Amino acid sequence: QVQVVESGGGLVQPGGSLRLSCKISGSTSNMYTMGWYRQAPGKQREVVAFITGSTTTNYANSVKGRFTISRDNAKNTVYLQMSSLKPEDTAVYYCYAVYGGRNNWGQGTQVTVSS
Repeated sequence: QVQVVESGGGLVQPGGSLRLSCKISGSTSNMYTMGWYRQAPGKQREVVAFITGSTTTNYANSVKGRFTISRDNAKNTVYLQMSSLKPEDTAVYYCYAVYGGRNNWGQGTQVTVSS
C-alpha cells in the first residue's frame, strides 16, 4: 500500500508564491499519474493539475499560467509551484497518485491566501 504525504502549505499574501510537495512511498514503480485537487470551504473538491508518467501535464483553467506541476521520479515526489496567488486559491490541497488501480490520497495541506 502506498503512502502519500503532502507538505508546504501555509499562509501567504495575495500575489505571493508557495510550493507544495507530495512524496509517494511504498510503490514499486514511479510511472503513474500524480496530481493535486483542492477543496475550499463549502465547495466541492476540484482538480487543480496532474502530471502523467510521461510528464504530460494538465491544469484547471483557473490556475493556468500561475501554477506549475512537476515531478522528480528519483525522489518519488510531485511538486506544485503556485504563483500570483489569489484569495480564491484558499483551500485544502490534496495530492493523489494513481497506483494499484486506484487513487491514493494524502491527508491534505491547508493553503490560505490572505492579507
